[in-house]
Amino acid sequence: MKDGKHPNPNTIHPIAGYDKEIYVKPTITNPNIIVGDFTYIADSDFESHVSHLYEWNDDKLIIGKFCQIAAGVEFVMNGANHQMNAVSTFPFYTLEGWEMSPPAKTDLPLKGDTVIENDVWIGQNSVILPGVHIGDGAIIGANSVVGSDVPPYTKVVGNPARRSLGILQEQFKNALTMN
Repeated sequence: MKDGKHPNPNTIHPIAGYDKEIYVKPTITNPNIIVGDFTYIADSDFESHVSHLYEWNDDKLIIGKFCQIAAGVEFVMNGANHQMNAVSTFPFYTLEGWEMSPPAKTDLPLKGDTVIENDVWIGQNSVILPGVHIGDGAIIGANSVVGSDVPPYTKVVGNPARRSLGILQEQFKNALTMN
């Protein structure tokens, strides 16, 4: 709170005169992307960092409140997965001219929604793969590739992302969860 004013989560640029960071929620146009208040990215176009999110697939990218997303972070959605139990992994059915019927959704390697809970910090140039669930207060180190779930208040780094030394300090975890 500055000068008795409360921050407005519907402001696009949280820093007056600086357009390199945006609050994400007021910029979203895709109904399959759901973002909480005050989550920001160090970029001016969040949706360009979400790939393979197709209408036919129905998966969602859900991001909580107060998340910090560094520059270069990419969210890869289920549409990037290819059918593995077919003669070829080539997506004949999605490209025009091949006249092949699409496989049933049950035959596709769909991993569900990608969920980022509240107060998650995602480091620069990290990649979040389809169907991942990242818990409250987690920290994703720069250049990490996250292909499996991350428990709350855990720090992960690397490719593939693995738990870093320890969990976040218990006193901070308790303060954040009101325990």
